[in-house]
Amino acid sequence: MSIKILMVCLGNICRSPLAEGILASKLPQKKFSVDSAGTGPWHIGHSPDERSIATAKKNGIHISNQKGRQFATTDFDTFDYIYVMDKSNFEDVIQLAKTSEQKKKVQLILNELFPNENVDVPDPYYGSSDGFDPVYKMLDEACDIIAQKLIEKYR
Repeated sequence: MSIKILMVCLGNICRSPLAEGILASKLPQKKFSVDSAGTGPWHIGHSPDERSIATAKKNGIHISNQKGRQFATTDFDTFDYIYVMDKSNFEDVIQLAKTSEQKKKVQLILNELFPNENVDVPDPYYGSSDGFDPVYKMLDEACDIIAQKLIEKYR
């Protein structure tokens, strides 16, 4: 049995591919699988942003083989945990949920670092490449906590 985790941002080329790569690097692949998606359709089939790829690579993580896809309602059935990058993504995903069980799967990723504060992961897309390092650091810290919890829970 594989535990499935989905990372979601707006376009699936900056934050969620980084989060996917980071979390996947911290979990045993035999027990866990990590994927990512965007709430919008703009980058379906595209590789992550070059700046995300470079930031991941600088930190020893390879994400260039990922391809963008859009979040689908079937993801609620496929995934055990759904982490979103900001409140806008949260609203977009929750709006598609049909049951309270589905809604319970959706969490803001930075609530792992700042419980119940609903802090957004800033979207670095429109900024310079400098914006990707702090995003990586936030996601790395949140993914440390997520990985620790998941490994503990599914020993």
